[in-house]
Amino acid sequence: MSPEIITFLLAMTPVGELRLSIPVALSTYQLACPVAYIISVLGNLVPVLFFLLFLDPASSWLSNNFTIFDKFFSWLFARTRRKHGDKIKKYGYPGLVLVVAIPLPITGAWTGTLVAFLFGIKFKKALPLITTGVLIAGAIVTSLTKAGIAIEKYFGYEVLLAVLGFGILVWLLYHVFSKHL
Repeated sequence: MSPEIITFLLAMTPVGELRLSIPVALSTYQLACPVAYIISVLGNLVPVLFFLLFLDPASSWLSNNFTIFDKFFSWLFARTRRKHGDKIKKYGYPGLVLVVAIPLPITGAWTGTLVAFLFGIKFKKALPLITTGVLIAGAIVTSLTKAGIAIEKYFGYEVLLAVLGFGILVWLLYHVFSKHL
């Protein structure tokens, strides 16, 4: 299989998305930045289109035809809106863009699509918001990957690992101490 197809398929995965496909495309396959970026963004948006179009009709059909699904979806929507409704009201549509744009675990296009579905954000609103988030995430991941490749090339693997380790440490400390501030 060609590197471009592998990159596209990696971008479609729910856990990796373009956070996986761009680094693989740039470091393993040495694809050009614009090629890796475009293929990854397009691959990341394929499942978004599919789920935005079919998740609501599928859940409605299941709820209408099977009592267990009706109970499940009713519980899921009520629980999600109860636990996270304040955040959605506070941040609104920019919050959806941020959920997709920040390339961290449990964020991304798949999560953004699920958020849009659970909070009833319609296709015409959700698709541009999620696409914007994917474009931003792609730019962030591409920049960080190129920086990592440059650090490794000029300073060695040890320095790259030290920089990554320091970044993770700062992130962990921030999350531990931000709760106490």
